[in-house]
Amino acid sequence: MSGHFDVLIVGAGLSGIGAGYHLQTNCPDRSYAILEGRDCIGGTWDLFRYPGIRSDSDMYTLGYSFRPWTEPKAIADGSSILKYVRETASIYGIDKKIRFNHRVISADWSSADSRWTVEVERGPEKTIERLTCNFLFMCSGYYKYEHGYTPDFPGVSDFAGRVVHPQQWTEDIDYAGKKVVVIGSGATAVTLVPEMAKAASHVTMLQRSPTYVVSRPDKDKIADWLRARLPAKLAYGITRWKNVLLGMYFYRLCKRDPERVKNLILGGVRQALGPDYDVATHFTPRYKPWDQRLCLVPNGDLFDSIRSGRSSVVTDQIETFTASGIKLKSGNQLDADVVVTATGLDLQVLGGLALSVDGADVDLSKTMNYKGLMYSGVPNLASAFGYTNASWTLKCDLTCEYVCRMLNYMKANGYAQATPRRNDPSVTEMPWVDFSSGYVQRAMERFPKQGSRRPWRLYQNYALDIVSLRFGSMKDEAIEYRPARRAAAAAGADPAPARQVA
Repeated sequence: MSGHFDVLIVGAGLSGIGAGYHLQTNCPDRSYAILEGRDCIGGTWDLFRYPGIRSDSDMYTLGYSFRPWTEPKAIADGSSILKYVRETASIYGIDKKIRFNHRVISADWSSADSRWTVEVERGPEKTIERLTCNFLFMCSGYYKYEHGYTPDFPGVSDFAGRVVHPQQWTEDIDYAGKKVVVIGSGATAVTLVPEMAKAASHVTMLQRSPTYVVSRPDKDKIADWLRARLPAKLAYGITRWKNVLLGMYFYRLCKRDPERVKNLILGGVRQALGPDYDVATHFTPRYKPWDQRLCLVPNGDLFDSIRSGRSSVVTDQIETFTASGIKLKSGNQLDADVVVTATGLDLQVLGGLALSVDGADVDLSKTMNYKGLMYSGVPNLASAFGYTNASWTLKCDLTCEYVCRMLNYMKANGYAQATPRRNDPSVTEMPWVDFSSGYVQRAMERFPKQGSRRPWRLYQNYALDIVSLRFGSMKDEAIEYRPARRAAAAAGADPAPARQVA
């Protein structure tokens, strides 16, 4: 064994750096390290290098609760977000806790020792190293870093040009003056199209079906006004809550009156593209608003690009790739020099970590998600996972606060183990999230379930989660606390489960 820590954090991206801050601030007496499989800080914001990469959430809610976002753009480019994450790590000394090139591959819990043994591959040689910890905090995201999702397109080997997935974008990809087809209609596609159209001869967004697309300014005038008159942290806090409340209101409106919201969104598209554009075919989805995530286009850049003729949208299906492009099922042909498959992510649970408890393998798809952060039958493990209907960091900040509260509660009461238990047979299983996006549906069977009511239900509601995670009682019938077995045995105490100790 080469090291033991009170807490091991897995991942040095947006979530992992936030977890480091919360841990050293709220649990300063606990030792911790961050294990990062790659050689740098940043996670998603370093991995993705495709043209125009940016947030699709405003930075006043995607930013950390403890460090104000002070850049002028509320909808920020990827390099600015990466700089923000790395500066945060440096300012608070979190970067000194990171062990780079440490890829976590498995973790085994020992109830007798009340600790995890974590196995990592270190460096390019993939040297096996083992670390131990009392608590494991997974901040490794929800998709495979190795590759994205690309369907098996017929005839793709016949294509004479270049095919690239945005997740594997490299600097040598040349599209200047070339014909480009971007396959997809989600957030990545609507980001790529207007950006690539600045240099390409033409960019076509090829989609099977449309997505709801909303234009929004990339700057927040109210935030700018507040920042000019108030201390940065106060201005940031007010703007953050303004955006949270507006987001919650809009989401509830989508669920309560989807037809009204649909008409509002499509009215905005018609205004941007003009009365002669076929909005019904290319921008009217078959589903209701927020059944899938809305796509944000800052300052209407996608609409500007379409109006100028630099880009266009084709709604059709692929029959086969050809040497010169793509043949569609309608019989039409799209000529292309470069094809970008913006076809989604390949999701995985906890970074593909192999878990076992007392030597028995854990199938996470058979577990139930406790408060959106722990897993039934798995002791002393939490994961950071954001909202589907709001900024990722809002939920991750609350998750970090809860983990710190749990650690302090356990220490104060002499507990060494905290395990969610499915001890109420009336709680029925439900899908992990209620979301119809293809990348979610493809992975649904691999993910844990949620339950039909609290504390197993995910409400995707920031206000409710504040009540539960920031202020709710740590005593819960669904959580089993235990003291350390060896310590309890040495003291002659009963190591039986305890739930109601104050």
